[in-house]
Amino acid sequence: MTGPAPAPEAALERRARRLLRWYPASWRGRYGEEFAELLLAELAEQPRAWRRTVNVARCGLAARLASAGLAGPRCHPAGPAAAARACLGTLTCSVAVFLAIGTAMWAQLAVGWQWAPPASTATTVAMLVMSGSLLFLALLALLAAAPAALAAARACARGQARRLRGPAALIGAGALVLVIGGRHFGNGWPGTSGHWWPHQGLAPGGVAAFGWAATLSVTSYWAHPAALASFPPAELAWMVTSPAAMLSLAAGAAQLVRRLETSPRILRFETWAGRAAVGGMTAFLSGALCWVSQNGPSQALFHAGAIDAAGLAVLAAALAAGWQAASRARPRAKGAR
Repeated sequence: MTGPAPAPEAALERRARRLLRWYPASWRGRYGEEFAELLLAELAEQPRAWRRTVNVARCGLAARLASAGLAGPRCHPAGPAAAARACLGTLTCSVAVFLAIGTAMWAQLAVGWQWAPPASTATTVAMLVMSGSLLFLALLALLAAAPAALAAARACARGQARRLRGPAALIGAGALVLVIGGRHFGNGWPGTSGHWWPHQGLAPGGVAAFGWAATLSVTSYWAHPAALASFPPAELAWMVTSPAAMLSLAAGAAQLVRRLETSPRILRFETWAGRAAVGGMTAFLSGALCWVSQNGPSQALFHAGAIDAAGLAVLAAALAAGWQAASRARPRAKGAR
């Protein structure tokens, strides 16, 4: 025997809760109760209306974009200051993804350069642009991290350490795993015993080895299980662990930026650094496109494969998201509270 049919009120409440899921948690916490009452009243009056469902979904997705910092600051449920932090959080994720894929592409070229300089002038220029862009992004990351760390220390001194523990733990764990694993597996760098070309130099071997080891998981071998099975078990474990470590580091940094209440001066500086990072990402992508456009049999060690074409698509998507977030960031005016 089947159980009794659910009461109409309970069914309407379940439908209202399902519709509310289109909105982010921050929006539901602020407006959820009031909006649920409106939905229940409409559902009781008109149970079936596809236009209402489409409208709720459209507005919910817009609210999610605002919560992620990809819409105007006025759309954010917690106000302009939280919107600016959300933009910077999304920009942090975009830069992290860009750096991971970009470093993998650069490390591939660094291996080739260690054995022989490129024959094509365009490839040489592209590699120098990519190298300079990566260095610029790394310096920007250090510059942006310094005031954020200072603001976090001040927040902990004010008794706000609890809300920052999670992001700090993610950052620490991810960085520790990457440093230890990168240094260990960097000993197997393919450029070892190659030549150093001081008149064209790209980067010290240790830096290139660490970049190669940290991004070892970015490879087309995942599409060839038979070849992948021949890898040492420790290396396979690292290829699975390193992306998790990078994700932990990026997620922790983004959460820290979102949760950390900073002064208007620091927020303006972080916004400037984010927009400068978009410029560096644009330069790197231009260099990568120049390199791939020269692809051919003559490229030899600098040949671009299918994984590089996929990497370009990821770089372009990360740049687009970062540009959108940076353009939406609106730091508070000087003296605002």
